[in-house]
Amino acid sequence: MIIWLASYPKSGNTLLRALLSSYFFTQDGLFNFNLIRNIGQFPDATLFKRLGVDIKNEKETIKNYIKAQEFINKQGSIKFIKTHSYLFNIDNIPFTDLNNSLGAIYIVRDPRNVITSYAHHYNISVEKASETMVNSIIYGGNFNNKHKSDRTKVFLGSWSSNYDSWKSFKTAGKYLLIKYEDLLNNKEATLIKILEYIHGLRGVKFSPDYNKIKNSIDTTNFHFMRNLEKKESFAESRTNYTTGKKIPFFNLGPQNDWKKLLDEKIRLKLETSFKKQMEELRYL
Repeated sequence: MIIWLASYPKSGNTLLRALLSSYFFTQDGLFNFNLIRNIGQFPDATLFKRLGVDIKNEKETIKNYIKAQEFINKQGSIKFIKTHSYLFNIDNIPFTDLNNSLGAIYIVRDPRNVITSYAHHYNISVEKASETMVNSIIYGGNFNNKHKSDRTKVFLGSWSSNYDSWKSFKTAGKYLLIKYEDLLNNKEATLIKILEYIHGLRGVKFSPDYNKIKNSIDTTNFHFMRNLEKKESFAESRTNYTTGKKIPFFNLGPQNDWKKLLDEKIRLKLETSFKKQMEELRYL
């Protein structure tokens, strides 16, 4: 059964996947980039092609979301699946359902820090990033139409609708909210909380392996992963189509501080647009 690792882009999903993959797919907890491949993504073009779905046909792709998830679940084991999609229902077709979802971990980050990371990653202006975050959009893989990617579209929604939509899992008792800031500042306790939740979903008693947890934390810190990217490159980094060079995935890390980096006009735009959610999350 699928356990969703959901988030708006640039909110800590990579760190979450790094921690989980190093804990669940190694004996010692030591992280390397290959481990992340154990965690799938959805929607996934390769999977839809395997099912004979024309991914260029948006409606057909959406109609086959549940079929694709049923295919994943036929494998019988617990599957961590990353998504940036909001939990939509389009033409009475849901993104997922409880029959195919064991649970969901939603990781959220202060949008004032999301925006600078988002703008860097997609090589767009902060102004363009703010428009994207405030307005519901369909994300097709690239902002540059000259370089269309062969990927299924991701229905991001706005930052607020993305966050709000996944709370529907709460009613089924299948939802865990994690703040990226907690994962950074109180990593051990937050990771143990996540591991307890996952074991609970599986109906398995959790006995922490503290040595493994320590190794997972030590080898997934920002500086370790940034140095690893410099040595090996990272498959999820993007290309600047103007220069042809890779955009570093691990960029500012702890130095990404909206108080120092964000223009006041953009800050006010985000705080006004997301006031309800930011107050709920105690970002305001």
